[in-house]
Amino acid sequence: MDKFKTLTGIAAPMPMINVDTDMIIPKQFLKTIKRSGLGVNLFDEMRYDDDGKEIPDFVLNQPAYREAEILVAGDNFGCGSSREHAPWAIKDFGIRCVIAPSFADIFFNNCFKNGILPIALPQEQVDLLMKDAEKGANARMSVDLESQTITTSEGEVISFEVDAFKKHCLLNGLDDIGLTMEKSASIASFEAKASAERPWV
Repeated sequence: MDKFKTLTGIAAPMPMINVDTDMIIPKQFLKTIKRSGLGVNLFDEMRYDDDGKEIPDFVLNQPAYREAEILVAGDNFGCGSSREHAPWAIKDFGIRCVIAPSFADIFFNNCFKNGILPIALPQEQVDLLMKDAEKGANARMSVDLESQTITTSEGEVISFEVDAFKKHCLLNGLDDIGLTMEKSASIASFEAKASAERPWV
C-alpha cells in the first residue's frame, strides 16, 4: 500500500449528501477483484450519459478538476453497501483524501486499508474547504497527516483528528498484510520451534 504523508493538490467540491457506494461505483463494475482499472467508472452514472458520453456539468468532468487528488464532500459519504470497490475506484482515479462532515463506518475503515485518508470535520469547516475547492485548479489544498492539518489555498490551517493506529498504518503504507509482515520474524521463529517440537505435523 502506498504511504500517505503529505498531499498538495486540487480539491474537487462535491456537496451532495448521502453519496452511497453504488453511486461511487455501480454494481455492474463489481465483477473484478483487481484494485486497478476502476477509476474510469468512478461515479459512472453521474459522469456519463446513456451513450457513454461525459456529462459536462459533473465536477470531475470539468477541466479544472480532472486531476483532483482531494474530494470535499457532503454528509454521510460512502453509505450503503460495504463494497470495498468504492475506495478502490476513488484511489484508482487519483483521489487520496476525502473530506466530509461524516462517513459511513465501513467505507471509512476501508479507506484507511486502501491508502486513502478520510477526514471528518465539523460542517462549518467543510463549508470553508468547499468554498476553497470551488475556486478551481488554481486553488491547491495541502493535507499533512503527520501534523494532522489541512492548509487552504489562502493559507488558513485547519486541524483534524485521526486514530493513532490508523495514522501509523497510512504513514507507513501498511494494510492488513503489511501489518502481519511486520511480525514475520516472530512468525518464522514460532514456525521453526513448532516444526522442531512436532515434526510429524
